[in-house]
Amino acid sequence: MLIETEATPNPASLKFLPGRAVAGSGGTREFASPEAAEASPLAQALFDTGEVTGVFFGSDFVTVTAAPGVHWSDLKPAVLSILLDHFVSEAPLYPPGSAAGIAVPSDPDDAPLYADRAEDADIVAQINELIDTRVRPAVAGDGGDIRYRGYRDGVVYLQMQGACSGCPSSTATLKHGIEGLLKHYVPEVTEVRAA
Repeated sequence: MLIETEATPNPASLKFLPGRAVAGSGGTREFASPEAAEASPLAQALFDTGEVTGVFFGSDFVTVTAAPGVHWSDLKPAVLSILLDHFVSEAPLYPPGSAAGIAVPSDPDDAPLYADRAEDADIVAQINELIDTRVRPAVAGDGGDIRYRGYRDGVVYLQMQGACSGCPSSTATLKHGIEGLLKHYVPEVTEVRAA
């Protein structure tokens, strides 16, 4: 089995492509701490290296974020070994019988910042369609994902995940790329903010 790697705009993150489905159509999942990684044996094994600060499962990739001061030339062989062992053994991402793979808010921080108002339903639908069709594929190409977190009074709240969450250019991506796109197609949008 060959696992390819791709650089991401975030120098601390590397995208690993095993050539098969990872999260598949089940959505994406981010692990930002060793405690969160306990939900997945693969994520936990990556955190157990002691040199990983983030793991992100995309549809067909795994993005790993190295701890500050860790060089990819040192960490990459260990990550590749863990990923190879996992995918060759065809182990599941989550323990059998667990709900760990279901996208359910686990704490209040995962809930939308604002409950969408009924009068904004058309605007929110347009925003989500643009995110799903135009933004999400581009962000996934960089090893991450983007989550809609709310809309209120012209302001769209989005959360960057995976390689994009700590990327030095994520602010520029939000403000110049995504904000411009949303303003162009949805005139009611006046600003995009990171959640």
